Amino acid sequence: MASFTTLSQSPPKLLFRQLFEKESSTYTYLLADCSHPDKPALLIDPVDRTVDRDLNLVKELGLKLIYAMNTHVHADHVTGTGLIKGKVPGVKSVISKASGSKADVFVEPGDKISFGDLFLEVRATPGHTMGCVTYVTGDGPDQPQPRMAFTGDALLIRGCGRTDFQIFTLPKETLLYPAHDYKGFSVTTVGEEMLYNPRLTKDEETFKNIMENLNLAYPKMIDVAVPANMVCGLQDLEPKAN
Repeated sequence: MASFTTLSQSPPKLLFRQLFEKESSTYTYLLADCSHPDKPALLIDPVDRTVDRDLNLVKELGLKLIYAMNTHVHADHVTGTGLIKGKVPGVKSVISKASGSKADVFVEPGDKISFGDLFLEVRATPGHTMGCVTYVTGDGPDQPQPRMAFTGDALLIRGCGRTDFQIFTLPKETLLYPAHDYKGFSVTTVGEEMLYNPRLTKDEETFKNIMENLNLAYPKMIDVAVPANMVCGLQDLEPKAN
C-alpha cells in the first residue's frame, strides 16, 4: 500500500511518498528533488519484502535512486538496502557510524545527506538503539516547509521506542514520520507529541517505570533481522551445498 500524500506547504521540487509494509507495520519513505535534471532520490527504512514495489515506483516516477538509508539496525524486519544495491548499481547504503553495522556511508550527528539541491540533516536520537538517528529536512527558504523529521523507532505517534527527547528541540510545526505505526496513523507533529504522547508527557522517573514494565513479547523477527541488518540486509551470500 502506498500513501500518495502531497504537502501543499512544501516547495514543488520535493517529491514525497510514504509507503507501508503490513507484516511489520513499517513505513518506508521516498524523497526526491524533482526539479533537478537527474531527479535524485533516496529511500529511508526500506524493507526486503517490498523492495520490488519501491523500485517499480522509483522507475515509474522517473527518479534516480542514489541512497538507501536506515534510521537504525531494525529488529522486526530485514532491511531492503542489500537487495536494492544488488538491483540498482550505484546506490549507496547509509546508516549511523554508532550503529556498528555495515554500509557504504556512515553518518554522524550534524552530517548532511544531499540529493540534488535538497538535503537531510542527521540528528542523534539514541535510546531505542545506541545508533538511532533521525533524518530532518533542511532549514532554509529553498528547503521543504514545514520541516519533516524521519524518526525511525525513537519517536512513534503517541508512543516511542526509547528516546533521549532530542527530537523535541525541533520547531513545534515540524512533521514527524515514524518507521512504524500500529493504529492507522501516518504523521504527527512535534507540538502534538509534546501535548498528547502518553509516555513522553511524563516526568523522567514515570517514563522509566513505563518503559521498564512494558512486558513486550520477544520480537518474532529479531533472530533473523538483526544479524541480516548488521550486514546491510545481505543474506545467503555464501552458496549453499546441495
